Amino acid sequence: MNRNDVTEMIVAAKIAKGIKWADVAEKIGLSKEWVTSACLGQMALSAEQAAIVADTFALPAEAIPVLQAVPYKGSLPTAVPTDPLIYRFYELISVYGTTFKELIHEEFGDGIMSAIDFKMDLQREPNPAGDRVSITMSGKFLPYKTY
Repeated sequence: MNRNDVTEMIVAAKIAKGIKWADVAEKIGLSKEWVTSACLGQMALSAEQAAIVADTFALPAEAIPVLQAVPYKGSLPTAVPTDPLIYRFYELISVYGTTFKELIHEEFGDGIMSAIDFKMDLQREPNPAGDRVSITMSGKFLPYKTY
């Protein structure tokens, strides 16, 4: 059993049981964004968290150590994503990536925004013209060092 097998079992059980990511996150006590990422194979769970996930999705015992293993990060199968929703994020980075870079460097200096010391919040934003997706990302600034 590998991480992809476990992820497929989780997604199948989620659909079959009508489970919401927010409900799993509440059981674990962490954000829906982080828990979703973990359940989709991008984060390692603690023993306690893995047991909760296994129980929630009725996974076999062999899945628990797989959920605890440090995963290979990066879930996209191709360089340019083909899924329309994911492609829009690729498009967003293609259009605004240099703007993000320029404004971060202007405000903070030469460095990067961490994806390790990071949090995200995704919410529905009601709007009379059509509901909007609101995503707030917050990552620690890591300056490049001289040596």
